[in-house]
Amino acid sequence: MALGILGKKIGMTQIFNQEGELVAVTVIEAGPCPILQIKTKDKDGYTAIQIGFAEKKDNRVTKPLSGHFKKANAKPQRFIREFRIDIADQYKIGQEVLADIFAPGDCVDVIATSIGKGFQGGVKRWHWSGGPESHGSMQHRQIGSIGASSDPSHSYRGQHMAGRMGNSRVTIQNLEVVKTDKDNNILVIRGPVPGPDGGLLVIRKAKKKAKILPKKKPVVKKKKEAAAKEKKPAAAKPTGKK
Repeated sequence: MALGILGKKIGMTQIFNQEGELVAVTVIEAGPCPILQIKTKDKDGYTAIQIGFAEKKDNRVTKPLSGHFKKANAKPQRFIREFRIDIADQYKIGQEVLADIFAPGDCVDVIATSIGKGFQGGVKRWHWSGGPESHGSMQHRQIGSIGASSDPSHSYRGQHMAGRMGNSRVTIQNLEVVKTDKDNNILVIRGPVPGPDGGLLVIRKAKKKAKILPKKKPVVKKKKEAAAKEKKPAAAKPTGKK
């Protein structure tokens, strides 16, 4: 079984889970992902499979990549990634990885490029509190001190300042798979995932958690049963007389 799959974020919605709770979920188009190459330890130094997602036109592919796809007997793919595996014998070139590699309750890590927000100030980018809001203050959202002048005579690496925000690789770990649909290539995952609608995703098995166990419903005694027990008359004691 492959350790992950590639997909595209469709959007968010709400559904009721088995416990009857209304939860926010992300709907993902996951696969089918053809296996384009199998890498082995003897030849490449490590064992992995290379899979692709999202077909594109033949005239938009370079000749080396076109030959790579023809060798795998697959159409040109827009999104290509590798997944490390332990044993390569169970995979074949051209085999498709489908959404059924996951089951409800499994935990996954989702990797994507976050939405770019352009050049932003420190209040939005780093959640600075800002300066006084009174009329006399001349520093509302500006940067303050970034280091002493004589010692160390420079700002430290990693100093929070204004700059480009977003458009970076983000991984969200331990998300729960709520539903899978192999026929329609759909994965439903609890909570949000990085990136815009239509963004490309890498969905892999979680590195820290394997499965989320279903919640046990608390045992609640009915009020009527409790009231009936209270109203029950006490049993009469035997007198011993006939």
